[in-house]
Amino acid sequence: MATGQSLRQLRAQRPLVHQITNFVVMNETANATLALGALPVMAHAPEEVAEMAAAANALVLNIGTLSASWVDAMILAGTAANRHRVPVVLDPVGAGATSFRTASARRILDEVDVAVLRGNAGEIASLVDVAANVRGVESVDALDAADLAQRAARAFGLVAAVTGPVDHVADGSRLVRVANGHPMLAAITGTGCTASALTGCFLAVAPSALEGAVDALVALGVAGEDAAEGARGPGSFQVNLYDALAALDPDTLDARARLS
Repeated sequence: MATGQSLRQLRAQRPLVHQITNFVVMNETANATLALGALPVMAHAPEEVAEMAAAANALVLNIGTLSASWVDAMILAGTAANRHRVPVVLDPVGAGATSFRTASARRILDEVDVAVLRGNAGEIASLVDVAANVRGVESVDALDAADLAQRAARAFGLVAAVTGPVDHVADGSRLVRVANGHPMLAAITGTGCTASALTGCFLAVAPSALEGAVDALVALGVAGEDAAEGARGPGSFQVNLYDALAALDPDTLDARARLS
């Protein structure tokens, strides 16, 4: 994987990433997108989402704070993105915690051609009918992330990225493990949503959905490692994370990627 080359292209092209995301992490994902070098736009009104998706270079659908009208807007945006060959990322936040969340994520998967499904092990497990304990939006069971990524990829015909201490990305035939990252990434809210937002950024420039998903997780993982240096706790770590994303160097990123 040439993560550094993808980062160079991203910063040269400054792709527009349309995000329909929850209010809790809207600021965080927008800041991370800007820090990486892409341009975020947040839009969820049904009156404009199709037009915005058509104009974007990638679309990220995040079901974090859910309502029926937001799901309808996501379907509108997703089908418009499909018509205009704009890649779509789905983050099924909290799938498995309530039947509404699980059904909404499955509806989007049924009605939208999703390029990358990015979630934690519990969320992905709930979508492929593997028993999992999801508490709030967190997975609290020890699950086989590699198996889940492969199952989801094959079941839905997409790239599945299951994130955790080691990230697993599969496309149905290939499986890539990303070992970059730091435990502090789990100490602040929104890093999973940030992973999805950055996946949208890289999908806009990467040669394939698998490479885009891997590149995004390498970038976030390396930035997390750098942000942890000197961080006094979760608050300073979060501020450091934006700085680390902005400071990512393409050649260093390639040298530090831990893939298997």
